[in-house]
Formats: sequence, structure tokens, C-alpha cells
Amino acid sequence: MTPKAKSIALLVVAEMAAMSLWFVSAAILPDMAREGAIPLDRQALLSSAVQAGFVVGALVVSITGIADRLDPRRVIVVCAIVAALANLTLLIHPLGGNAAIATRFVTGALLAGVYPVGMKIAVGWGTRDRGLLVGTLVAALTLGKSMPYLAAFAGGTEWRVTVVAISALAGIGGLLVLATSLGPHHARAANFRPRAIALAWTDTTIRRAYIGYLGHMWELFAMWAWLSAAAAASFAFTMETIHAESLAKITTFLAIALGALACVAAGWFADRIGKAEVTIIALLASGLAAVLTGLTFGGAPWLTVALMIVWGIAIIPDSAQFSAIVADSAPPELAGSLLTFQTALGFALTIVTVQVVPLGAELLGWPATLVILGIGPAVAIVAMWPLQRRVRGQAA
Repeated sequence: MTPKAKSIALLVVAEMAAMSLWFVSAAILPDMAREGAIPLDRQALLSSAVQAGFVVGALVVSITGIADRLDPRRVIVVCAIVAALANLTLLIHPLGGNAAIATRFVTGALLAGVYPVGMKIAVGWGTRDRGLLVGTLVAALTLGKSMPYLAAFAGGTEWRVTVVAISALAGIGGLLVLATSLGPHHARAANFRPRAIALAWTDTTIRRAYIGYLGHMWELFAMWAWLSAAAAASFAFTMETIHAESLAKITTFLAIALGALACVAAGWFADRIGKAEVTIIALLASGLAAVLTGLTFGGAPWLTVALMIVWGIAIIPDSAQFSAIVADSAPPELAGSLLTFQTALGFALTIVTVQVVPLGAELLGWPATLVILGIGPAVAIVAMWPLQRRVRGQAA
């Protein structure tokens, strides 16, 4: 195995393990809520706090230049281990209390020292295959975020087992980064520069990629965080609640995990047919799946399972390509700042969507709420459509 293949393989496993901390509270929420009544807004905060923490953490990492001044591999290891320890404190905090929400915020902030820093290590191994490299890292992120749902399914109603298992996975897995090497293209990434904000608006390609990314993020984390709850509500029309919740957990795991495979394939195709083209195909498929899932809500469980899995496969492959388009189009000295700003905007939007979705489900019902999520991909397609010819030449 070449040094590049070995390093990317180990980095993928480490990222998957560490990022499994993200949706722990969402995966075990039904079991926690049964044990202690948690108000709906507090349930949402357990997930949206992670998003908020990640935004703050990403800006801190970029502005301070931690990943540049220190070995990025050590940054990932420390952040992964501390995040795992923080996650363990869910075992001692009051369910849905301020301390538990604060813990989720801290976990999200620490994960900003895992995923973006890992992305920097990955792109240091190549330039012409950047779409594939970034897509592979996003695949690891995606697979990791599915793991709590698998653990929750295996653990049944014993939610504490899931917390311990995922914390152990994240802490031990993060150590694998120490066995990786830095690639020949590894270099300092620019700290955040405020003047990049202006370029994000004045450069047409970057602006459209930003809008496309925001449309993608409108749908993505709201779907990942609440798919299990929506699935359980749909299945409950035809089966007992306990069985509906169990089927919902494994459905959510499959939907998110299979999306990871699509990321790798999308990265390979993006380097050949065009990054914008890949985003449009994925956005169209995910938007249609969202609408169809809403329209068939409460119907035959097999149909809901199938649609949700298709939705999960389609919703993530475009993610890496928005970032790749920005990186390809930005001046080298501003690329780091523009990518940081893009990430901060996208995750800031998810704070709102993750928080609002359960309230929308309560007021409008799950079918209408799921259909509304399809608005994001529609807006993104409009933004990305003109870029097909413009960025095609960068796909080689």
C-alpha cells in the first residue's frame, strides 16, 4: 500500500469514528424522552447545540491558525479524545438540562478540530483528484454520523450503552490519525481574512456555489437529525410504537450510511464530468425524495423505508463538490478564508433548521414539513445551473 493510500485509509477510519459523536443525542432521544419528560424545544436544542458549537469551533480554529501552527494530526487526536470525554458526561447530566445542552455545544466545537482539519490533511495528498479526496472525507463524515443510529438500534432502549459505545469508538478511532503522514501538497491554510467576505459576493462562481451550499444545508442536517423521529411517526400508523421506533433507527442508519458510498462515487465522477453537474443531479434526486417521502407519509412502511434510503443516498454526495468549486475558483491566499466562511454560514443555517423542524412537525404535521425541506434543493439547483459550463473545465 502506498503512503498516500495508507494515510487516506487511516484518516477515513479516524474521521468516521470521531464524527460518530455528532448525532448521539438524536439517535437516543426517544429512549431519553421516555425516561424523563424533555420539552420539545429542549429536544431540538440537544441537536442544534452541536451545530452552534461547530460554527464557533470552526471560526476559532481558522482565526487562531491552530491547525497551521501545530501538527494537524495532533489537533485531531486531542479534539477527538476530549470530545469523546465530553460526550460521556451525558450519563451524569439531567436529561435535556442546560448542562446536557452545553455538553453538546462543546462536542460540536471540538469536532471542528476533526473534520475541517482532516480535510486539510486529505487535500495535501493531491490536486487533480481533489473531488475524490474531498468526497472520500465527506463519506467518512457521513458514515460516522450514521453510527449512533446503529448503536441505538443494537442497544434497544438502553440509551446509556449507546453513549458509552460511541464515546469509546470516537476516542480510540481518533488515535489512528497518528499513524498517517502529511502529503506532498500539504501547506499552510490561510487564516480567516475578512476581505474574503466581499469576494464571496462579487465573484459569480463563488457566490452561486455558496447559495447552492446553503440550499443543500437547509435540507441536510434537518433530515439527518429528525429522520428517525419522522420515520417512527410514519411507521406508528401501521405498527406498535416500540417496533416503529426500532425500525426507524435502522432505517436512519441505512439512509445515512449508504449516502457515504455515494460520496466516493460522486467525487470520482466530479473529477471527470464536472463538479456542478454532480451537485445538480444530487440536488434533484434529494429534493424529489423529500417531497415523495412527505406525500406518502403514514403509508406502507416498506415504501417509506425505500424512499428514506434513497433520500439519504442522494442528500450528501453534492456536499464536497460545493467546497471543491470554491477552492478551485478562489485566489490561493483566500481559499482557506472562503471555505471557512462557507462552512460557518452553512452550519449557522442548520442551527435554525434543526431547531425549527420539530416545531414545524407539531404545527403543520410531518408530511408538510418534509415537503418544505425540498425547497432548499430547488433553490440550489437554480443557483448551480449556470455553473455547468463555467466550471466544467476545472473537472479534469
